[in-house]
Amino acid sequence: MKSLQFPQQTKFYKGKVRDVYTIDDQWLVMIASDRISAFDVILPRPIPYKGQVLNQIAAYMLQATRDICPNWLVSVPAPNVSIGKKCVPFKIEMVVRGNLTGHAWRTYASGKRELCGVPLPEGMKENDYFPTPIITPSTKAEAGHDEDISKEEIIATGLASAADWAVLSAYALKLFERGKEIAAKQGLILVDTKYEFGKIGDTIYLMDEIHTPDSSRYFYADGFEERQKTGERQQQLSKEFVREWLIANNFMGKEGQTVPEMSDEWINTISKRYIELYEKVIGEPFKPEALNEDETYTRVVKALGELK
Repeated sequence: MKSLQFPQQTKFYKGKVRDVYTIDDQWLVMIASDRISAFDVILPRPIPYKGQVLNQIAAYMLQATRDICPNWLVSVPAPNVSIGKKCVPFKIEMVVRGNLTGHAWRTYASGKRELCGVPLPEGMKENDYFPTPIITPSTKAEAGHDEDISKEEIIATGLASAADWAVLSAYALKLFERGKEIAAKQGLILVDTKYEFGKIGDTIYLMDEIHTPDSSRYFYADGFEERQKTGERQQQLSKEFVREWLIANNFMGKEGQTVPEMSDEWINTISKRYIELYEKVIGEPFKPEALNEDETYTRVVKALGELK
């Protein structure tokens, strides 16, 4: 989708997978595209219905966590569009981990026993539960790779005050606990995820998407313990399978590496996996809705008019 022009639009930002329009410096129109990124690189082909899947899971989860903290979302006028309040973002991502998986496992397997200033227990196997969920923040990079950072560094560099950190960490852990409860009802384990927050005045708001396959990792609960005992790979629903495919094809976003060719069959497989995650997490059949650009524009303009 090409960039649009909305009434009273004051800014446009094209992210890796979303197009963000600022309206009157107080609202955001966030369009979730079908672009897909991995290792901070936008892959060359879009994934059908990915934007709708992400947008609708996020809307569902934001609604289901409103009692924990305020969030930015106001309306969802189209399947892949959200409108919400413009916040001043904290330039950090609150990564919460319940299991030793992904980046945390790679760090652990390298021999390190600390991640983002958080000590990691000895004697753990890949995918084991941490004694309690841990927060391993990262910087929110404008370009390039996000970097691990500790709570102490965040406060020392002014990315968040000590008082704000206390609120952010409390919110993040409560949101993760709720996410795990929602997942458990559907036979899933929320393994790890990330949250982004911002401020309007003195109030901290949850921003962006939450508990989606782009921001989270899920395991199937059925058979989890048995697989841990036998050392089998865990069955998971997340974007990790795309990263694993890229790694197997010698691509990790490093200089000089080339993105492997994505066949029609592989694109279709990725799309089906995203839809599968939607249906597993939400517990309802996915209803694909493909709007053309004009229909999307009309719905967004109508929704913006109702904000005034």
